[in-house]
Amino acid sequence: MREVAIVAFGQSVHVRDSAETSEVEMLMPVLHEVLDRTGLAARDIGFTCSGSCDYLAGRAFSFTMALDGVGAWPPVSESHVEMDGAWALYEAWVKLLTGEADTALVYAYGKSSPGDLREVLTRQLDPYYVAPLWPDSVALAALQAQALIDAKLTDERELARIAARSRRDAESNPHAQLRGALPAGEPLVAPLRSGDCPPIGDGAAAVVLAAGDTARRLTARPAWIRGLDHRIEAHSLGVRDLTDSPSTRLAAQHAGLAARPVDTAELHAPFTSQEVVLRRALGLDAAEGTVRINPSGGALAANPVMATGLIRIGEAAARIHRGDSDRALAHATSGPCLQQNLVAVLEGE
Repeated sequence: MREVAIVAFGQSVHVRDSAETSEVEMLMPVLHEVLDRTGLAARDIGFTCSGSCDYLAGRAFSFTMALDGVGAWPPVSESHVEMDGAWALYEAWVKLLTGEADTALVYAYGKSSPGDLREVLTRQLDPYYVAPLWPDSVALAALQAQALIDAKLTDERELARIAARSRRDAESNPHAQLRGALPAGEPLVAPLRSGDCPPIGDGAAAVVLAAGDTARRLTARPAWIRGLDHRIEAHSLGVRDLTDSPSTRLAAQHAGLAARPVDTAELHAPFTSQEVVLRRALGLDAAEGTVRINPSGGALAANPVMATGLIRIGEAAARIHRGDSDRALAHATSGPCLQQNLVAVLEGE
């Protein structure tokens, strides 16, 4: 199979409200950053793919506006997914595997601040049985957390430790929205407290992919994609075991996670309880102490919806670029209670 690597990663500084900045203005510096790192110009990119959500923007085909950040000339081969940017990366990866392109630009962005995010995310739910009840994303995550506690798979003290560790690790991340000591969390939806939940914020991210010798020419230490797979749970929450994530486990198997141990895991866990589910599904609890989990602070430190999953892949790749990691796992999720899950395994040379 053709070798494909991530050769550059960039992201914005994630903020609570970017009212004075449009999506294009938020995105353009990030796109320029990743192209400058590789020395590529827009005309050198063989394929462009983006991830975003019209529901956040409040208008149809909002992604076409963001294309202004890429530029109207020269003409581009372009695609878009109404998903987190991690799934745009998957499409670009497949494009490079076919040999139709040697380089790809993938970007994602999200502005959650203009609307009520908890209300917007109810539109992901089953439209016949669940959506009419209007359970929001935090309430559903609380149901999942309570199921874990009832099954004695976690407790509130462990959740608090996860929240504190994430904020502490985010201190070294200049792009994080939240960092430092975790304040006394207020009860939000039992058993979740405010510290167990992600911040609402705006941000963007981009990566450049390249194949084979092109990747080696563009960066000293490419982050090779050794495996990439995504799976989905049943749409109905009532037929799922919320304490487990078989789709994550299956995606990891097909991505080749078991081939040899990883030293880094960037998990897209917007809620502390979801990190518990993911660690168990990926077998990371058995590797406790040998795997750095979310050294960037993860989604609990910054959660620009539709870009957070791509950021997890980018953060894992960046650690390989710097030589801080040799083999890393990156995970992205979409939908309520970890409904859809993508797993990537990255390696240095």
